[in-house]
Amino acid sequence: MTSTLALLLLFPLLGAQVTPMKAIEHVLDDFHDAAAKADGARYFAHFAEGAAFVGTDPGERWTVAEFKAYAEPHFSKGQGWTYTPIAREVHLGPDGKTAWFYERLRNPKYGETRGSGVLILADGRWRIAQYVLSFPIPNGKTAAVLDALRGPLPTD
Repeated sequence: MTSTLALLLLFPLLGAQVTPMKAIEHVLDDFHDAAAKADGARYFAHFAEGAAFVGTDPGERWTVAEFKAYAEPHFSKGQGWTYTPIAREVHLGPDGKTAWFYERLRNPKYGETRGSGVLILADGRWRIAQYVLSFPIPNGKTAAVLDALRGPLPTD
């Protein structure tokens, strides 16, 4: 039994109510936990049909199938990635079936990163419809970063 399913079954027994916000928080926490533990089945089960993952590289806008093809060889070797949430905001849409989020994350290699995206309620479960991972760049360092990305300017 997945930890998400176990949690959803356990809450009513304890007399606690699983609010949409709690359920969404749990999905995002479990998503990150599955990646850290290289649990591909659990990780990819959090995506909605037709979902997209947008990574930090300009060419990284993947369908779930494309992302799975990239990630599974790493996961099969027990190599995941660790992004630990340090702050998160979740907003529920007026229909109660859509939510968007922003989270600050800590990664051992990259330091602070940012995740944002959209979740939808599908078949009674919150699923990630889009996840965007990015690097926050302080405004005071933007020019230097952009210069580094452009490389040397051509000479006449």
